[in-house]
Amino acid sequence: MSNVVVVGAQWGDEGKGKVVDYLAGNANIVARYQGGDNAGHTVVVGDEKYILHLIPSGILHPDKTCVIGNGVVLSPRILFKEIDNLRSRGVKVEDNLAISDRAHLIMPYHLLIESHDEEVRGSKKIGTTKRGIGPAYVDKVGRSGIRVADLLNNKTFDEKLEFNLQNKSRILGKTQEWIKSEKAKTIEEYSEYARRLEPFVTDTSLFLAKAIKEGKSILFESAQGTLLDVDLGTYPYGTSSNPTAGAVCSGLGIGPGAIDEVIGVVKTYITRVGEGPFPTKMSHEMDEKIRDKGKEFGATTGRPRQCGWFDSVAAKYAARVNGFTGMVLTKLDVLDGIDCLKICVEYKYNGNTLTEFPSSIDVLENCEPVYETMEGWKSDTSKVKDYDQLPENAKKYIQRISSIMETKVQLVAVGPERDSILVLDR
Repeated sequence: MSNVVVVGAQWGDEGKGKVVDYLAGNANIVARYQGGDNAGHTVVVGDEKYILHLIPSGILHPDKTCVIGNGVVLSPRILFKEIDNLRSRGVKVEDNLAISDRAHLIMPYHLLIESHDEEVRGSKKIGTTKRGIGPAYVDKVGRSGIRVADLLNNKTFDEKLEFNLQNKSRILGKTQEWIKSEKAKTIEEYSEYARRLEPFVTDTSLFLAKAIKEGKSILFESAQGTLLDVDLGTYPYGTSSNPTAGAVCSGLGIGPGAIDEVIGVVKTYITRVGEGPFPTKMSHEMDEKIRDKGKEFGATTGRPRQCGWFDSVAAKYAARVNGFTGMVLTKLDVLDGIDCLKICVEYKYNGNTLTEFPSSIDVLENCEPVYETMEGWKSDTSKVKDYDQLPENAKKYIQRISSIMETKVQLVAVGPERDSILVLDR
């Protein structure tokens, strides 16, 4: 297998965890390059359901090495909760996990800052998960962040913690007594994290460079989706990192020549959670029907996702900015039994036709989707094991999406289980 990037093509929640878990069978290494624990990848293996927030989905394959790269912002509390949970269920998490010494840490004050910011925004709130992700990236870019390497150096950690608490106290309106108390608590808590982290910490850029030179195959895993990208998504209603394929290089410290394929994961409808525009949102009745059947609730927060018809304007945009070489369609079975399916092929805005995804939030909020309709299928696709066994109308739906996006469909998922994958071209 070549070195492959797996990218979400929508607003996240496309089923990337399942796809990474499936493709990991033919990879040596699975490497996460951005994001934090505000995203969750759900993988079903037999009767077991795993929800992973930081550790790559490849961890469920004991013979694979998983990497958390420098582009990830790391909450040690969530990481060790995840590790302990996996170990308690018999999953190996030992020398098969490597964590970058350059990854930035999420600190307790980041959660306070995020809650404060959302409160200040009022009706204009972004709808974050309040996990401290955004503030951690702000500190990273502002050159005041605390990295894993800093945590392992007592003097550096003490100095950086003091600076940040003094700075954050002014924003939060806290006293010197709070700073003193918070510093003592944080040092005690994070000293234990340092002890537990150290065996996993390495120069992951160097590790991956050696692996590439040795001809090992790497699967690059993202969190969230293209439309949440801080540069290319529906800003400011997105995440604070770059889930798009271009961030693989900066988030893992490798050159672009190492990437052979970019596979987009595309749900056969579309969902989003949190605030922000959503042009193809379904009617209330259909929204509830799809949400219940597709179990469309956030893996991290449990929040209900809004459901919409397939948006090919957004999907084509994702294919272009990521350079998709192929794609995976997920949750085809959720559409079983729907008489009439809709595909948004363009937008109408102020009487004009838009065929490209707009950068303006105001424009997107006021776009009217133009739909193409297709006849649905009545049979149950969740038990299908071969693409040729799919109903003809299901095949037509898949082929139409592929045609519009000008991207070949390589895999189709018809259920949450590991083996509910139909292979078209792989």
